[in-house]
Amino acid sequence: MTSFQQRKAIGDAHERYVAEQLAGRGWEVNFWGQGQLSRTLQCALRKTDSSIRWFPDLIAAKAKDLVLIDCKGGMTSRRTGRHAVERAAVLAHLQLVAWTQLPVYYVFDGLDVWSPYDVLVAGQKGPHSIAGSGAPYFLISARGARRFDDLFGAPDVAQLGIAS
Repeated sequence: MTSFQQRKAIGDAHERYVAEQLAGRGWEVNFWGQGQLSRTLQCALRKTDSSIRWFPDLIAAKAKDLVLIDCKGGMTSRRTGRHAVERAAVLAHLQLVAWTQLPVYYVFDGLDVWSPYDVLVAGQKGPHSIAGSGAPYFLISARGARRFDDLFGAPDVAQLGIAS
C-alpha cells in the first residue's frame, strides 16, 4: 500500500506531464484546483462534501477552446487494464460541466482521455478501495478511450476547434 505522499507525488508528476503535453500542442495551461491551495485549506476541503473539493487540476485554452482537465496519474491497473475514478468526483464534474458549460476531461497514464459522462455511462461501480481514501469509484476499461492527440492536437501542430 502506498502512502498519501507517494500517491500525491505520482499525481503531481502526471499533472506536470499533461501540462507539458498540452503546451507542446499550443495550449495555454494553468494549474488550477485544490492543489493550488494552502495545506490548511486542502485539509479543510477534504473534510467536506463540497463539489469544489473536486475542481480539476488544469485549465487550458487554445483559440476559442477552453477545457478543464483532471489528471489521473497512477489510476490505471496494469493487471486489469481499467481506470478508476472516484464516484463523487464524477458527479461533481458533471455538475461543473452543467454550471460552466465547459468540457471536463480525465487524462490517465498513457494519455487516455475520458469525460465524466463517458465514465458515468460506460463505467462499472467498483468496490470501496482498501488503498487510498477508501472512497467508492467507477472502473472503466482503458480500451475505447479518446486519443489525446485527437482532442488536443498533435505536438507542434496548430488545430482549431478540436475540443468543442
